Amino acid sequence: MQTSRLVKYLTSTGAVLALLTPAPTALAATPAAAPAGAPATTAAAAAAATWQPPLSTRGRYVVDAQGQRFRLKSANWDGAQGSWSGSGSAADPANHHAGQDSSGIPLGLDRAPLSALLADFHRLGINSIRLPFANEMIRATAPVPDTAVAANPALRGRTPLQVYDAVVAALTADGFAVVLNNHTNTVRWCCGVDGNERWNSGQSTERWADDWVFMARRYAANPRVVGADLYNEVRRDVLDDPNWGLGDNHDWYAAAQLAADRILTEGNPDLLIVVEGINWTGLPVDGLPHERPTLALVRTLSHTLLDSHKLVYSAHFYGYTGPRHSGATGIGETHDARYQDLTRDQLFQTLTDQAFFVTEEGQHYTAPVWISEFGIGAQETGAAARTWFGNITDYFADHDADFAYWPLVGWEGHDDWALLRYDTAGRRHGLLDQADWRGTAWNHLMTAASRTGTVPPVPVRRMLSTDHGDAVQSRRVRAGGDWDQGASKAACPDGLRLIGLSHSGGRGLCTDTSAGDLRATTAAQTVVTDERYVPAGGDWAGGYTKFQCPAGQFLIGYSRRGERVSAALCVPAGSALGSSRRTVWFDRSDNRPAADDGGDFARGNYKGQCAADEYAAGIAFTTRFAAAPGPAALLCVALRP
Repeated sequence: MQTSRLVKYLTSTGAVLALLTPAPTALAATPAAAPAGAPATTAAAAAAATWQPPLSTRGRYVVDAQGQRFRLKSANWDGAQGSWSGSGSAADPANHHAGQDSSGIPLGLDRAPLSALLADFHRLGINSIRLPFANEMIRATAPVPDTAVAANPALRGRTPLQVYDAVVAALTADGFAVVLNNHTNTVRWCCGVDGNERWNSGQSTERWADDWVFMARRYAANPRVVGADLYNEVRRDVLDDPNWGLGDNHDWYAAAQLAADRILTEGNPDLLIVVEGINWTGLPVDGLPHERPTLALVRTLSHTLLDSHKLVYSAHFYGYTGPRHSGATGIGETHDARYQDLTRDQLFQTLTDQAFFVTEEGQHYTAPVWISEFGIGAQETGAAARTWFGNITDYFADHDADFAYWPLVGWEGHDDWALLRYDTAGRRHGLLDQADWRGTAWNHLMTAASRTGTVPPVPVRRMLSTDHGDAVQSRRVRAGGDWDQGASKAACPDGLRLIGLSHSGGRGLCTDTSAGDLRATTAAQTVVTDERYVPAGGDWAGGYTKFQCPAGQFLIGYSRRGERVSAALCVPAGSALGSSRRTVWFDRSDNRPAADDGGDFARGNYKGQCAADEYAAGIAFTTRFAAAPGPAALLCVALRP
């Protein structure tokens, strides 16, 4: 990152911060009960020296612009997503979650000045904030009540979005990274059957994506707004389940891909894209299918973004839910185990199976996993729940996990889950007080050994899926227009080359392993639709039609009409390539490297894949009657002369 951009933004927010700073007498009191030796809030300039935006990924790690590990040690500052329970008058706090009427803005602004809140956040040791919002918040035009910002009078008369703006500005100017989280559509408390089950509950997918472009653009000049968490806890409504890859109006995989593409092309190309798994499918009734799929579906169908270093996957875990338990009591409760019912070993294996397998290096799905919600109450007395909290924080500590506690701020006497609670006089209670039993587990999580410093670049593998349309994930190819009109097209992200194909199903595998970005700086590309580039005497797949790249070029894409290969997309290399070649057949069985490099990118289909030190230079297929017309062989050529 652009240090000049960061300095420019911090300078530009000076007026905002001055506006948000009450008179000195109003700020004189320090937060109550701060532990001895607690660090003071750092100045923005000092905080800026610790990490440099934008953030990106290297394998399973998030890194900053200098390649330094940036572990997301986060908490959720909720409120802007709404707090109304959905019944009774919204004007009555009793009808809001935990009796806390957020007025559609982050909680606590009625009780403590922003500067005091941020000072307490620093004392917790967190470096980032997941900041939920509702689509309804974006369009609200009425100013928030004066009482909702009583401790921050400079915010009076502002709409919820304008208050959200001010909170973002204050957080980032004080050194925090902010991840925007589309939590709800309406300002109704999440997360049951409440009209917020899916990104397109009560609105179209297109409008949802438009809102994301709006939010990404709104904060694009602020480099410490680092991520877009696309939607919270996608789940079943009364009638229908969400799905992962069916191509219909409830396809969360496809919707996330659409929003990610639009954010990175129309909004802000620097943002991390956070994709949460599916939180719930089926009816919570004993004997009927139901479960929390979480990230398990990523193993067979993962996302490939326009930027291969921007994807983060996310999951939520609470002790009162379970792999097949919705968390309900009474109506909707089943006899399935909750996470807090599992032994320590069972819990650890479940966390791996449902989420942390994604951090395995060298797979098409490899990405950081951010547990963007977990939490428990300060007044929890149940032995099983307390043990679960200790176990899960141990797992996070042992696995050097990225995390975000829920929630960060609440009202004293109302939500005892909050790490920090403030009474009506602005006095602080919660985790920073010695009486909070959660402190031991929290301190272990925050102080356990963690990878720091430079994370070296690692090879990338990414899946291409033409299951329901195009998968052209190269900006350079997109800029060249439609290269095979009417066909389903796929192209690797810029910097990657095609290394594997499936015999049926239209899947591909891209990588930069062993060679980095092979492509020349020129925008040239060759669409191959016949055998003109097969040299005399060079028939590497006798009896089969061969789409072969011109000399000095390599495959980055393909297209198909039905199962039949339609074209191969080739681009010139920036340096000399090797000539040693071999034919890899995969029409009757898998033919892939023994190392399983990239993982199973086309589950249930035969696959062919070049070795890590090779590139793909051609695709062979047959047009014989009654024969499968999909790719049958790859021409694999050595990378080095």
